[in-house]
Amino acid sequence: MSEDSRDDTNPDPDEHALEESAADNSAADDSAADHSADETISEDSARTTRRSAKLGSRAGIAIGILCVLLGFAVAVQVRQNSAAGQNLAGARQEDLVRILSDLDGREQRLQGEITDLKNTQQDLSSGGDKAQAAEQQAQKKAAQLAILAGTVGATGPGITLHITDPKSALSPDVMLNVIQELRAAGAEAIQVGTVRIGVTSAITGGDGAVVVDGSPVKMPVDVLAIGDPATIGAAMSIPGGVVSSVKLVGGVVTVTQSGKIDITALRDPQKPDYAEPAGPSK
Repeated sequence: MSEDSRDDTNPDPDEHALEESAADNSAADDSAADHSADETISEDSARTTRRSAKLGSRAGIAIGILCVLLGFAVAVQVRQNSAAGQNLAGARQEDLVRILSDLDGREQRLQGEITDLKNTQQDLSSGGDKAQAAEQQAQKKAAQLAILAGTVGATGPGITLHITDPKSALSPDVMLNVIQELRAAGAEAIQVGTVRIGVTSAITGGDGAVVVDGSPVKMPVDVLAIGDPATIGAAMSIPGGVVSSVKLVGGVVTVTQSGKIDITALRDPQKPDYAEPAGPSK
């Protein structure tokens, strides 16, 4: 048999080894590539996990802060409500009566004002004589302002304060406190002795020699006030009020409620030196 025939039937061992080595290298490359891909996927998964953990941690912190703030707000509101309840719970019966009376009086006055405004609106918007309705409303408003200014007499329900000063120790400060307390309680017109109290009234003098708008106050003196009798009367008797302040200097105050008080003392109209009526707003 010839050598060529042997070569065809029996392959060269070296060539076979080369082929096996190439196959092994290819398999190794494929394995390395698969391993690298697995590592990449693992790293991405780890980063995703860490990112999710961070987001979850931040969200948890935010929720915790919101819960703390909400709890603080609720605690503050409960404390405020409790404090208000304790204040009312510690109030005396006469103080509670005065508070309720004041609230009732204010509600009635506001309801009356609302009714008057509604009636005025209907009169001005009706098909009747609008000019006449406007004139009547202006006259009514002018009369109200005149009462407040003290330039016209006034009548209505109210109280009388009879003040005595046996020790001649009543000071201008005490008399000023009497007037301020009456105004705060809703008095719409006040007269001290023979003097009508207005926005420019001045209380001067000394202990036992009080002077109101230049007129000496002779004791005992009656102070007249028009307003809701129950509200004003209760306000005069509260602790630290008019009755208490006069009593501290040795005086005595008697409060008498009445369905009709007549205030006849008048104040002279005063022309302002600088102020002028403003025109209608545009």
